[in-house]
Amino acid sequence: MYELTEGAYDPSLGPLINTWGFGYKNEVNIDSTTIDSLMQFVGYDKLVISENTIQKNDDRLQLDFSASAKGYGVDVVLELLKSRGISNAFVEIGGEVAVAGRNVQKDTLWSIGVIDPNSTELQPNYHSIISLADKGMATSGNYFNYQTIDGVKYGHTINPTTGYPIQHMLLSASVIADNCHTADALATAFMVFGLDQALAFLSRNPEFDALLIYSDADGSLKSFSTSNIQPYILAL
Repeated sequence: MYELTEGAYDPSLGPLINTWGFGYKNEVNIDSTTIDSLMQFVGYDKLVISENTIQKNDDRLQLDFSASAKGYGVDVVLELLKSRGISNAFVEIGGEVAVAGRNVQKDTLWSIGVIDPNSTELQPNYHSIISLADKGMATSGNYFNYQTIDGVKYGHTINPTTGYPIQHMLLSASVIADNCHTADALATAFMVFGLDQALAFLSRNPEFDALLIYSDADGSLKSFSTSNIQPYILAL
């Protein structure tokens, strides 16, 4: 995923995630000097990975797989259910989803809601419903998970290139892939990319599908979806 996304998905962001208050330390300690110093040991390419070992070239490098861990967990649970003979299942952890077969109670495909970025955490509304079978889907967005520092709102998605939270018009990225682990990692990468880079990635990699929700120049909410899933999206 690191190579496929040209570094946009980078599990070595642990120190930066903590510094911005989104990690296990739950504290905020930022200034340009701190960020610059942390960037010296951020970068997944600073790992040396062989068949049986993982080596760090700097002891301060930390790995944080929170950007795809829920998706991986979803896949593990779904595979367990399949191994027990369950062919129709809907598995969700923290908003990341993988489905198999159909919703036999309703005799339909499985339905997954995509949150409207303009809604609130206490009163979430749905932007649309996506129908899926035998796929994984993950959504990444900065509308609920953020820090307000000196009156400025910072989302939890960190740009590995700059060390700072992303700030652009892409508000939400829902990615559909063969498994949820991949979808989860790509959804994070898309939020790092921003709209134009995400669209370019989808054009180069048509095996992935996505629903992207963004704000246009006048602040109106817009969306883009890949052609494969357009028939399976119900706008609300």
